[in-house]
Amino acid sequence: MSKPDDPAYRWSGEELDLDAYLARLGFDGDRSPTLATLRALVHAHTTTIPFENLEIILGRDIPLDLESLQNKMIRQRRGGYCYENVGLFAAVLERLGFGVTGLSGRVTMGVDIGLRPATHALLRVTTSDDDRAWLCDVGFGSGPLQPYELTESRGEFAIGEWRFRLERTSGELDSDLWVLHQFGRDGWVTRYTFTLNPQYRIDFAVGNHFVSTSARSPFTMRPFVQRFLPEVHHILDGTTWTVERPDGSGEVRELTPGELPKILSEVFDIDLADADAAALADGPWLAG
Repeated sequence: MSKPDDPAYRWSGEELDLDAYLARLGFDGDRSPTLATLRALVHAHTTTIPFENLEIILGRDIPLDLESLQNKMIRQRRGGYCYENVGLFAAVLERLGFGVTGLSGRVTMGVDIGLRPATHALLRVTTSDDDRAWLCDVGFGSGPLQPYELTESRGEFAIGEWRFRLERTSGELDSDLWVLHQFGRDGWVTRYTFTLNPQYRIDFAVGNHFVSTSARSPFTMRPFVQRFLPEVHHILDGTTWTVERPDGSGEVRELTPGELPKILSEVFDIDLADADAAALADGPWLAG
């Protein structure tokens, strides 16, 4: 069944400044909607645009219209969290001619604390030269660096040196429930579950409101920033800076609030305006 002729079902790709986006990534490759292009774009986006929730901590809204996403992540060279990254990337793929469907996941990261809301944005993508469907996760902050195939025979796989495992299980009412696991410093953990129920911009707007405003959301409590590269994963959780590597090794360092702007710039490639840097280092989140 094709999508209705209604812009709400699409990703505003016609409004995208494609040249500016590709320049932001340093991408000068082929723009045809092939699997090779998709792999190159996922790698470039994931390793260039960091994951961050700093606007929330600074007391601002998180708009998801394409112009706001372009202004923040392209022109200001900032990052974003899943809804921002996925909204921008979906517009890029749509503009280039890929098949794009939004999905939602329930993040667990190995912690069993009951049912969590479906607040992680993902994309199911198809290409012009391959019959398979691919999952693109450019908004989680820790890869994968390339799309991974949606198939129950996927099992364990590696993208670069980072290891993952995909399972298809059964959910309520015998529905398909997909589970992605990842290997890290705690061994194998469940990253998230997801279904193939299509999600649209309006659905992401609802999830975005909860994640950016609810006192139950981890992203309203403290800064959470990630930078993912082929050989290392940097995580800033409040004032705790963690470095992880594909083999599970890593280091942890506690920072002072005054160190945050410097570390954000040098490690996470996020340069804040002076007023924002001062507010972050002296913000009300520190009282929590």
